[in-house]
Amino acid sequence: MLVMLEGPAMAAEYRVAAEDILNITVFDEPDLSVEEARVSSVGTIAFPLLGDLPVAGLTTAQITAKIEALLADGYLKQPKVSVSIHEYRQVFVHGEVKKPGGYSYQEGLTVQKAVVLAGGFTERASPSKITLVQEGRPGTSIPVDLDNKVRPGDIITVGESFF
Repeated sequence: MLVMLEGPAMAAEYRVAAEDILNITVFDEPDLSVEEARVSSVGTIAFPLLGDLPVAGLTTAQITAKIEALLADGYLKQPKVSVSIHEYRQVFVHGEVKKPGGYSYQEGLTVQKAVVLAGGFTERASPSKITLVQEGRPGTSIPVDLDNKVRPGDIITVGESFF
């Protein structure tokens, strides 16, 4: 089953992973705020005073609560923290597109828009033979059409037509 969230539902349920970039604001503590903290390949971010924090698999609300709890444990009284996604990890497009590769995810991205980012279809492409592998579900290739929503980390494959 292909589960697609978008807008506020996606933001609330979105799980951070390697290569996402976060903005973290600690209110009234500019020295503790971090802009553009990239999640490392092992799922951590570097944070002042606290060192490397594991954040992969957590929502922004969970990361917020985690940082607040850690800062309240001997560093700040009643810290107020805000965590947001600055940039999502890439979406990958390969197969019969002109420029296969990784592309920045944008809210509302569809298969068709991802194909456009990849330079469009090649002459041999079959728009009816497109599959998608959702991140976290390797080996599960799902047939999709051009209107299907795409999420960060997804892999889109455009198949070849037979003339």
